[in-house]
Amino acid sequence: MTNFRWVLCGLLFLATTINYMDRQVLSLTWKDFIAPEFHWTDTNYGIIAAAFSICYAIANIFSGHIIDWLGTKKGYLWAIGIWSAGACLHAACGWATEHVVGMSSAATLIGATGGVVSTITTVSVFFFIAARIVLAVGESGNFPSAVKVTAEYFPKRDRAFATSIFNAGSTVGALVAPLCIPSIASYFRSIGVGNGWEMAFVLIGVLGFVWMGFWVFAYKDLDHNPHVNAAERSYILQDNDSNAGEATTDEGRAIGVGECARLRQTWAIILAKFFSDGVWWFILFWTPAYISDVMGYRSDTFMAQMLIFTLYALTLLSLYGGKLPSIIMDRTGRGAYDSRVRAMLIFAVVPLLGLLAQPLGRYSCWFTIILLGLILAAHQSWSANLYSVGSDLFPKRTVGTITSLNGMAGGVGSFLINIGSGYLLDYVAAHHVCIMGFEGKEAGYMLIFCYCSVAYLIGWSIMKALVPKYNPVK
Repeated sequence: MTNFRWVLCGLLFLATTINYMDRQVLSLTWKDFIAPEFHWTDTNYGIIAAAFSICYAIANIFSGHIIDWLGTKKGYLWAIGIWSAGACLHAACGWATEHVVGMSSAATLIGATGGVVSTITTVSVFFFIAARIVLAVGESGNFPSAVKVTAEYFPKRDRAFATSIFNAGSTVGALVAPLCIPSIASYFRSIGVGNGWEMAFVLIGVLGFVWMGFWVFAYKDLDHNPHVNAAERSYILQDNDSNAGEATTDEGRAIGVGECARLRQTWAIILAKFFSDGVWWFILFWTPAYISDVMGYRSDTFMAQMLIFTLYALTLLSLYGGKLPSIIMDRTGRGAYDSRVRAMLIFAVVPLLGLLAQPLGRYSCWFTIILLGLILAAHQSWSANLYSVGSDLFPKRTVGTITSLNGMAGGVGSFLINIGSGYLLDYVAAHHVCIMGFEGKEAGYMLIFCYCSVAYLIGWSIMKALVPKYNPVK
């Protein structure tokens, strides 16, 4: 049997890695490189992060349906092309701000005083939001495309594992980003190329265009792929029923967004995603700022890079999480859905460790990072299985649509936690609020960590209540 399906899974992994590196450039450069230039506060950054999240959510309403319509190959090419262009557009935000406010360089922006500071901040936030919108529209197509490929090229028993592999790209992207992006920004600033952060956006954005070249030649639909022999094809299609006794590539009926919205299975998935996804986005977008504000390490210092590297290195434990449902199936004989739900309960309990992240951080910052890393590992295991629940319950022709609705729900959850975090952190810092023995920004982070710790149990309970047993959409 050939194993070309794993080659495609590797390409999905690389695409997701690039996807998350593009997202991380802003979070790794804003505090120490961009904020001084444009005079940003936590609220300004929170608004930009939230704008990305809500646009990502809105774009997801349409992206899955568009990808189902265009087909996997063309849909993925359009998605990564748009988001790579959006990533590169960020580099022009500084030039555009200088042009609008009538200043000639980054140095003049940094040295501005008086009323012009407010103008610089407002204009720059506007341009960054515009660039984030383009990035969000393109990135909304990544997971619908990737999950659609796993539904086409993997049987049900292997989908969660395949999904956990490509989903690990988000971990690897977040892992590699802090090791290279601040260094890239520092290097180009030292040689006088802008303020440094511009080239970080450009160099990471170009990676997506390189990936497109590989995808053009690698992907073909299962029936016309010369790299897949009969044995592998039969293995991939083992779940399909056929009166003729032969595996077929029938993908079932396409179900529109309106009809999906009336199904309990849809709400089980999107509500589970809504309550849990904001946790991942908060840790992804705010940890560099947390390390800078609370721990006192700039993003381009060795200590900060090691802390973030450790955080996302722990997330690689999620690869086991994708395999756990298969282990439960083999040992208990239960079906894919029931085994997946049991595994997800385990992943929902692990984030309760987050309640100790801030208290133990008083003794060592490494305790906080390790506990947050375990939460991220649990999240990735949870997310991989939640995506696979969608491909289990819905026909293949609807997988892109249901995955996009899933992403939409996660985007809304991310929007709320990001914009709320920005306002909360500025408020508690300005008013010296004391909560649970923590004051100022530490108190704000403690409140957010409390939500992160219980979010998955809330999502799991809702999913289990709406779809207690395997009940696929016909």
